[in-house]
Amino acid sequence: MVFAKGSQFWKMRARHGPNLIFDDPQKLFEACVEYFEWCENNPLTEEKVGFSNGAAVKTTVEKMRAMTSGGLSIFLGITHGTLIEWRNNRADLRPVIEWAESVIRDQKFAGAAAGLLNANIISRDLGLADKRIVDVDVPRMVINPPEGSQPIAPPIHGEE
Repeated sequence: MVFAKGSQFWKMRARHGPNLIFDDPQKLFEACVEYFEWCENNPLTEEKVGFSNGAAVKTTVEKMRAMTSGGLSIFLGITHGTLIEWRNNRADLRPVIEWAESVIRDQKFAGAAAGLLNANIISRDLGLADKRIVDVDVPRMVINPPEGSQPIAPPIHGEE
């Protein structure tokens, strides 16, 4: 399904109904695969204007859609907090959620490495930002005047 303007992604769901509960890991796995396929089959589009033989030409360029755990949550019809809660507290669903998060991470990394996604945004999202913290411990030096010496007053203007 291709959307004309804007993203209508939030309208797409793997399942419909008020009580969307995955009581079977296989059903969650299938819904995750459905989300991954949806992302691949529904790339983002950008309209570009160029010139050919002196005439303006408008074209549509397809761009890779980055998979996200937030997008997966929306697709599943749950909150992102619910997905995290399931990963932490549902031993039956944990392997499927961890697998899905691995697929999402790999897709974003590969897309950024190939130049299909913005590498700066993806590296920050994946926690790959190049951070360098330099901690230098410099001992404190204190110079005391020799004993018995008088402080030297600065010269008054015009005197030397």
